[in-house]
Amino acid sequence: MIFDVAIIGGGLAGCSAALHVCARGASVVLLERRTCGSQASGVNYGGVRQQGRHAAELPLARRSRDLWARLPALVGSDCEFMVTGHLKLARNEAEMAGLEAASRLAGDMGLALELVPAAHIRRQFPWLGHEIAGGSLCAEDGQANPRLVAPAFARAARAAGADVREETEVTSAIFTGTRFELGLASGETVRANRLINTAGAWGSVVSAWFGEPVPEDVMAPNMCVTEPAPYFLTANLGVSGGSTYVRQIPRGNVIFGAGLGTADRTLGRARPLPATTHEAAKLAIDLIPRLATVSLIRTWSGVEGCMPDSLPVLGVSRTTPGLVHAFGFSGHGFQLGPAVGAVLSELVLDQKTPTPLAGFEVDRFETTAPAYVETSATSG
Repeated sequence: MIFDVAIIGGGLAGCSAALHVCARGASVVLLERRTCGSQASGVNYGGVRQQGRHAAELPLARRSRDLWARLPALVGSDCEFMVTGHLKLARNEAEMAGLEAASRLAGDMGLALELVPAAHIRRQFPWLGHEIAGGSLCAEDGQANPRLVAPAFARAARAAGADVREETEVTSAIFTGTRFELGLASGETVRANRLINTAGAWGSVVSAWFGEPVPEDVMAPNMCVTEPAPYFLTANLGVSGGSTYVRQIPRGNVIFGAGLGTADRTLGRARPLPATTHEAAKLAIDLIPRLATVSLIRTWSGVEGCMPDSLPVLGVSRTTPGLVHAFGFSGHGFQLGPAVGAVLSELVLDQKTPTPLAGFEVDRFETTAPAYVETSATSG
């Protein structure tokens, strides 16, 4: 069988792409070497935020927020998505000035942010320990359970007719001039007319097969969760400068993170670091002193691709017709994932999308852009 579209990588973006491609009536196979959502898409903090994004990401974030609101209809589950608001705190006047500038930029792009004075924050959150100069609230932001979302999209895609294959490693891919041929570790060959690269921290490996080297590195966000505590934190909290982030779920567990663990792309493994976890806990307690009496029950991490400018690669290949990339989300791709899948389906089937993608080009790190030519490549 020759599929209309093949997808390498079963993170949230890839699973969303599979669902959206199926919705257009095209045949699709998704190839994931482990299980869907087992890396960055499933082990992140779970913040569903538009606030604090680079201007290039805001149109994508706005489109994605609409899809988050429709999760039950799209995938049959709300994936514990809650509209809690995202409150970013400023600890001094300089940080507050930065939030004010970000608010103006967001407003110009249709995202309403409310600047909140320190006195109001203190009344609403009297348990904060930091000196607070003010904050910025995005009322329509929230949180979700990352362990549920990519698998829910994968199940919905499979129900819609997608061939979703987990525990299936792609070891090579070539473009013959008319179609793509993907070599699997099992020895099988999968053929498709078009190809989507959502391979996450391995996205640059795939792009290099087609003559598009990208300086993607890896990172491992250091995540922590506590035992259940009385529910008190109704908003998703961040601190200007990104030093720490904290949220609580209704069953009482407090999820927080700060700093990085260690990641090995070759082995596909990541782990948190004790010293980083200790510092993350200290930052969380400094922000919310009552957490000092709550037990930490688990730490974790995952392998995430990151780019030098912290912006993803998202768009069409410059060397190979029918190839589309989406990887390198640098620790902030969870909220974007549903819309990334929609955009990928448009790019791969229509060669265009209404969502602006300037700044995400695969060749933006080259001094000169390569000519658009048909090529073939092997894994080397």
